Amino acid sequence: MTETSTKKRLAEASDPVRNRIITGSEAVILSLLEEGVDTIFGYPGGAIMPIYDALYHYRHKINHILVRHEQGAAHAAQGYARVTGKPGVCFATSGPGATNLITGIADAQIDSTPMVCITGQVPVHLLGTDAFQETDVIGISMPVTKWNYRVTRPEEIPWAIAQAFYIARTGRPGPVLIDIAKNAQFGTLEYSYKKCTGIRSYRPFPQPREEDIKAAADLINRAKRPYLLFGHGVLIAKAEKELQQLIEKAGIPAASTLLGLSALPCDHPLYVGFLGMHGNYGPNILTNKCDVLIAVGMRFDDRVTGDLKTYAKQAKVIHIEIDPAEIDKNVKTTVGIHADAKDALHALLPLVKKNQHPEWLRAFRECDKTEYEKVIRHACFPEKGKIRMAEVIHQLSEKTRGEAIIVTDVGQHQMIATRYYKFKKPHSNISSGGLGTMGFALPAALGAKIGQPQREVIAIIGDGGFQMTMQEMATIFQTQAAVKIIILNNEFLGMVRQWQQLFFENRYSFTEMINPDFIQLSKAFGIEAHSISDRKDIAWSLDKLLDHKGPYLLEVKVEKEENVFPMVPSGASVSDVRLE
Repeated sequence: MTETSTKKRLAEASDPVRNRIITGSEAVILSLLEEGVDTIFGYPGGAIMPIYDALYHYRHKINHILVRHEQGAAHAAQGYARVTGKPGVCFATSGPGATNLITGIADAQIDSTPMVCITGQVPVHLLGTDAFQETDVIGISMPVTKWNYRVTRPEEIPWAIAQAFYIARTGRPGPVLIDIAKNAQFGTLEYSYKKCTGIRSYRPFPQPREEDIKAAADLINRAKRPYLLFGHGVLIAKAEKELQQLIEKAGIPAASTLLGLSALPCDHPLYVGFLGMHGNYGPNILTNKCDVLIAVGMRFDDRVTGDLKTYAKQAKVIHIEIDPAEIDKNVKTTVGIHADAKDALHALLPLVKKNQHPEWLRAFRECDKTEYEKVIRHACFPEKGKIRMAEVIHQLSEKTRGEAIIVTDVGQHQMIATRYYKFKKPHSNISSGGLGTMGFALPAALGAKIGQPQREVIAIIGDGGFQMTMQEMATIFQTQAAVKIIILNNEFLGMVRQWQQLFFENRYSFTEMINPDFIQLSKAFGIEAHSISDRKDIAWSLDKLLDHKGPYLLEVKVEKEENVFPMVPSGASVSDVRLE
């Protein structure tokens, strides 16, 4: 035995925790500490009470945020994970506590967000008896988790938690769930912890194949009109620098998906805009003009592609993606590269030749001029009528210099915020992309502020979405997290109303809302607030919001029947993008 290993053994023997007999509940908390967890979002209940009792003894080491609904815990954990890159952690009890997490878990799954959810469960001897608050959360969560597991014995707890963190944060990140029977929480074990470093048959670190990299580089070097689309995978892989180096070296125009926003500064000369149903004009319509399409860390979802039968049929397609299931799923590739975005771009860079494509880039700028005259000028600089959403976001972007974290809900305000906020820093756009979950923004903004307290965090929410999780105003008040909230209130479920106007002959079927007094409501929660409806009040109101030391709510009453353009109608080709 070497001197080093002897010292290690002696240190472990004197460790007050290792090799000590403890309860399963304490093992949960110690295992979380081993994984570097500093924050838990949760809500206690009967089947998870032993774990909460253990947490009480470690409350000086782990910050627990008591949300007002378990859905809020899941979304807050998502917001925390998206701005820190670490798995968000949430606790819930059995039965309704566990099922209330499911929307957030599904949201995290489709948006590749690492999350570890721990739920309490009835004791083993009651499983299958329809005991009080018993539900099969393993069966319910299986389709929307990357991995789930039921712990029935205390000895399994350290292993299960180690495995959960490894799976959640490696490969394509995602949510995992551990359901712990109450007898396992009360039972005892001889505690030791070993971090998971690998699982048989699970290969989360694929290396790009040399022949694929060479084939991709050859296509890029011969391209006359190359076009790069980047998504959330670039941010997850921390590949922003490599992305920028590649497009600058090869002179490639680049556009972002909804969740890729902020991976490249919006003022970069090769950034051409935002893709998708309500994205920019040029990035959509010119997809069907490029000769080589390079997709990095994105999955060609229907909001980006529109009608797949007419999508980029003229182009050779290179797809860099860490999830092999996404390659060739929606769009047939010429070269598929199964790898982490950072590794693949790093390998590509030496093989790509210096180049420029000024005529091709000019085509995007001509589209920009068209969009500005048809859409942007009227949206951001209206001279009459009621306040429009875009002018609020435009001024907010100017006042924060594009450096705030913007957390959006789902609907018209989401599309407006992502179109008009000019992101300058990575990990600044937090939104529900794939699942489209109304009610996401308020708790996710709380999680983002807890994760990045030094950054300005602003939740942009519609009046409909705000009312889905507004109970988390109480959580924000209790934590005094300085979340800034802007409700863009058009007294409608605006996006649904827009579709009813455009595609259902103005039949506004149950989309108009009679709302509560948001200012009185906010003040009842202890959060300062004010409301505006006149254009002249926008600038000073945003200053007041941003200058306030704690949480603050600003309600902006906007045009009721404003539509968001450009728009690719559902199922239509990206070539059919409408400007009005």
